[in-house]
Amino acid sequence: MPWYAVLLRAVNLGGDTTLEMASLRAALERAGFGGVNTYLQSGNVVLDAKDPQSADVESRIEQVLDRTFGLRTDAMARTAEEWRAVVRNNPFADAARADPSHLTVLSLKAPVPSSAWTALENVISGREESRGSGRQGYVYYPDGIGRSRLTLDRIERALGGHGTLRNWNTVLKLDAALRR
Repeated sequence: MPWYAVLLRAVNLGGDTTLEMASLRAALERAGFGGVNTYLQSGNVVLDAKDPQSADVESRIEQVLDRTFGLRTDAMARTAEEWRAVVRNNPFADAARADPSHLTVLSLKAPVPSSAWTALENVISGREESRGSGRQGYVYYPDGIGRSRLTLDRIERALGGHGTLRNWNTVLKLDAALRR
């Protein structure tokens, strides 16, 4: 069965998005996923699934979240091979080594055209940098993420799609977990 990294959008940010990771693991196991592990408290999951397509895994997980927890949010699933490509294709190698907590990976629900990535470049008003294609991108925040005006909301509006950000340290932890 293929292994997947699954990123949940906007989980444990307060309010109605609170989700206990032990409960999530149990619900996903009941739904037939194997080897379920969660990382941190922000909706990072590694699991194996009989589904050969990421979209099928995403749909099943979104149904579990809705039915079990009443939580409607996006799940972005990437196969182990796709996740390794995310790590390998990082255009900000220097930042990954020197400043990994300010480098993020943007995983999108659906691919966006190259013109959307250009539109994202046009909304950046600070020193942030971004690169991407399809449903995967990278955003580097040299002055820190918390002070930046380039929020996930602004990124999503520029790209015309939903996604979630993870810092490079988390990306590498998920990559290591997928190397079984």
